[in-house]
Amino acid sequence: MEPRQIRLKDDSCLVVFWDDQHREEVSLQKLRDHCPCAECQGESVLFHTYKPVPQPELPGKYLLTNIQPVGNYGLQLIWGDGHSAGIYTWEILRCLCECVECKNKSEI
Repeated sequence: MEPRQIRLKDDSCLVVFWDDQHREEVSLQKLRDHCPCAECQGESVLFHTYKPVPQPELPGKYLLTNIQPVGNYGLQLIWGDGHSAGIYTWEILRCLCECVECKNKSEI
């Protein structure tokens, strides 16, 4: 499963057209709030779990300023507050889909 096209719908929504003909819309707020980096989600190293340290909300937190491909497996999103550590793999991106069909699948 790979995206065929990725574009901003407006200043609050990313649209992804997948190779299986699925059209995903996901809010920029949801993308940023689910940033997969260790700073945002925490991490486990050598049997120790590190929880993320709460960060102050900076201006531009939900403003997407750039999208960079990462290999053939994901995207790096650069946010208006300078945050850019998260790599959104295709799997993570697809799991964030907010359409009714995907929401129903996740509830099963």
